[in-house]
Amino acid sequence: MNNQPNNPLHGLTLEAILTKLVEHYGWQQLSLRIKINCFKKDPSVKSSLKFLRKTPWAREKVEQLYINTFSKPRVNPWDGL
Repeated sequence: MNNQPNNPLHGLTLEAILTKLVEHYGWQQLSLRIKINCFKKDPSVKSSLKFLRKTPWAREKVEQLYINTFSKPRVNPWDGL
């Protein structure tokens, strides 16, 4: 199996990513951050997953928002010395 220690999305499904973003932001804030209709009109995880799986540019935006929101910044151990 391919080990990807530097990939913050490794081991996460698209459903897990979307669910965590919805829990954190809610549908309204999510639709303001990523302007796609499936987040605006009658949003659901199921309908959004269907759209995101067929639309690579939208999926990339969702994945990038997840990384920006939940990935901890790397700390240089030499900073502050």
